[in-house]
Formats: sequence, C-alpha cells, structure tokens
Amino acid sequence: MGATTGQEARIAARAQGPGYREAAIETMPRERLEALQLERLRATVALAWNDVPLHRERLRAAKIAPEDIRSLADLARLPFSSKADLRDTYPFGLFARPVNELARLHASSGTTGKPIVVGYTARDLDTWAELVARSLACAGARGGDVVHNAYGYGLFTGGLGMHAGAERLGCVVVPMSGGSTERQVALMVDFGARVLCATPSYALAIAEVGENLGVDLRSQGRLALGLFGGEPWSEAMRREIETRLGIVAVDIYGISEIMGPGVACECPARAGLHAWEDHFLFEVIDPETGAAMPDGEAGELVITTLTREALPMLRYRTRDVTRMSRERCACGRTHRRILRVTGRNDDMLIVRGVNVYPSQVEALLVGMPGIAPHYQLVLERRGSLDRVTLEVEAARDAAPHTWPAIAYAASHHLKSMIGLTVEVDVKAPGAVPRSQGKAVRVRDLRPKGDPS
Repeated sequence: MGATTGQEARIAARAQGPGYREAAIETMPRERLEALQLERLRATVALAWNDVPLHRERLRAAKIAPEDIRSLADLARLPFSSKADLRDTYPFGLFARPVNELARLHASSGTTGKPIVVGYTARDLDTWAELVARSLACAGARGGDVVHNAYGYGLFTGGLGMHAGAERLGCVVVPMSGGSTERQVALMVDFGARVLCATPSYALAIAEVGENLGVDLRSQGRLALGLFGGEPWSEAMRREIETRLGIVAVDIYGISEIMGPGVACECPARAGLHAWEDHFLFEVIDPETGAAMPDGEAGELVITTLTREALPMLRYRTRDVTRMSRERCACGRTHRRILRVTGRNDDMLIVRGVNVYPSQVEALLVGMPGIAPHYQLVLERRGSLDRVTLEVEAARDAAPHTWPAIAYAASHHLKSMIGLTVEVDVKAPGAVPRSQGKAVRVRDLRPKGDPS
C-alpha cells in the first residue's frame, strides 16, 4: 500500500510541471507584464548595440540608442530585421556571443541559398525548454505523459526543441523523428503515447498508414492530444486530423530565427495561440508600408526577442500572415493571442491576377467528397505563360469513374470561392508525394532563372 501511495505522489508531482509553476506569469496583470517587457526590451537593445555591428549601424542610422527606449511605444522606432540579414552575414554575423561561448547551433537546409544559422547559449537552451514545457502544459500535456515526438531531429529546431520541453515538463519522450511511419504507428500503440508532436501533414500521413495497416489509432492505444506546427494549416485540416486520429489537435508556433517551437501555443479553448509576451514582443504590420495594423486586422507578424542571448532579433519580419487579439481568453491567461497563421508572404502565388496562399486551397479541398487531404500545386511554363495544375488525391472509396466529376467539382469550388481558375488532376490514392516533415505544397517546374 505504501509503495502505491508513493508512486501516486510522484506522478502527481510530475503532473504539475513547469506549467503549474509558471501560472503567475501566464496570468500576470498587463501593467506588470508590460513593465517587464520594457525592462527586457531595453536590455535587448543594449545587447544588440554593444555586440552586433549590423544592429548598431542600423540603430545609429535610425537615430535611436539604448537609452532612448523609454516606453514600449519606442519599439516602432527600431529598424526591422529579416531573413536576408542572416543570409548576408552568414554564418555568425548577427550573433551577440562568440561561437566558443555557445552551447548549440541549428541551421536551415539552405536549399534555396545560404542556410540560416541560429545559435543558443546554455541559458537560451534553458529558456527554450521552459517555454516549450509551458506550451505543452498550456495545450493539456502533463508530467508522466508519453510524448511521441515525430518532428525531425538534427539541424531542424522542431525535434530537439520539443524533446527538451517535454522532458522539462516531466514527460516520457519517444524521440522518433520522421520516417519509418509503419514503425511509428506500432510504437505509438505499444508505448501508449498520449501526446503526438509532428507537422500536421505528417500527422495525417501517420493516420493514413495506420488505416492501411488496419490499426485504428482512435481506439487502439492512448493517443488523446496532438501539438502540430512547422507549416500553415487550416481548420479543415484540424478537423480531418481529429476525426482520423481521435485526438484534440492543438496549434503550436515558432520559427528558428526567433527560438524554435514554443513561441506561442493554443490552450484547450483553441481560440488563438497564447503568445509568450514575457519573452517576445509581437506586432502585426502592413507588409507593404510597415505601418502597424489595427487589432484584429490581418498583416505580417513581426517579433522582437526579449531574453535571447546569442541571437537578439529586433523587429524580425517573419513573413507569416496572421492577426492578433487583445481579448482575454476564457482560460484566464493575460498574454495576447496570435490567431491562426493563414500563410506566408513569400508563399503567396499570383495565378492569373489572383493572389493565392496554398493554405487557402487546403481549406477548401479538405473535406470535399471523394478527395483525400493531400495535394500539390504544380507550376509550369508554357510558352510565355505560367500554367498551374492542382494535383489532388482521390479518397480510397472513390471509384475511378467518378474522378472526372470530382475534378470538375473541385475546380468549380475553387473558382467560386477564391476566384482561382486551375486545371484539377485527380490522382490515385497514394500518388501525391508525402512528406516526413514540412509538406511540399508547391512544386515549381519552371526553368531556373525565370521570373515568378
């Protein structure tokens, strides 16, 4: 009896986790939170001025020094930074610490140019783990949960970032990474995973493989919660994931240039992602003019780090399109919320004069009769004109003789809802390529060097 009581006490203690300890921060009155933000903003600007030549040069050009930061309104006087700055100063030009004082380096793949390199001090890694733990707790994870982590490990920040945060919360982490999807399905059932971490597109791939194997992840095993991020996804995709996996699907946000996953996360109310304002300042701007957008209006998300030591970022233009809300969430947290990211400025396609984000196409396709939630937009050059074909995948129960009607219905739906005219090519189940990480929604087959 005594052993059982001791075990229950240990489980209860782990279940409280950092989310329990940080409740006072997450519900901090706005006046106190903004005072903390101002103190940390001054320190960040001073760090950038003293230790990052590019930031110092731009601050001088803008005629603002660290001692000029007297209120949060002064944030608007700071110059923007962008991904191009990281590429132009590759590899370590934006670092505020010498490399031999860092604890870790991460980098992008660099498939479209020089990779983006980001660095972390030991304290940065500790902060990151705390914020991911906070995000997991916010979403509904608890100490003792088995967390199946299918984000990619290595230079990508998703895998190691979620891993450290889940361990900090007191979870049992299965460091699966991407790939070997059949084995993933088996281990999720055998190990009793309650929480799945992955990109939303890979979560659907896991569900699909499970179905093909005859494994019903809705009833076999203990899966109940999923934290999905790394790519824009729609409410329709959320419903599809929840239906096929039998879980609550929660959005988590982060980008490597700012920290990695854990910058913001939804709570079970799922009315927007709680943006962790004690570590970051958030703005939404008009991407053309740089002017601030009114609360609730869509624009480009801009983030300033407040506690990052190795790589302080001032007004970093994420290119993510979203809105923010100041309304207090029903959960009681006082931090502002980021509403669903609907796309990226640099992902936008202009098709015959129509501005289109891949996530808009996804939102319209997912749930249509006869169509599986897998698609790609294929760009080709025909003569002097660009041609766009939408490749979709037939649902397993859709007979081939119905595919022309499915193509017509999809084409008509896209035309009527967003004004997009494209040829729809319905392919056999499994024919659209799957991704083990971020989904490839656009395949550009135009000759290299052609203008977009």
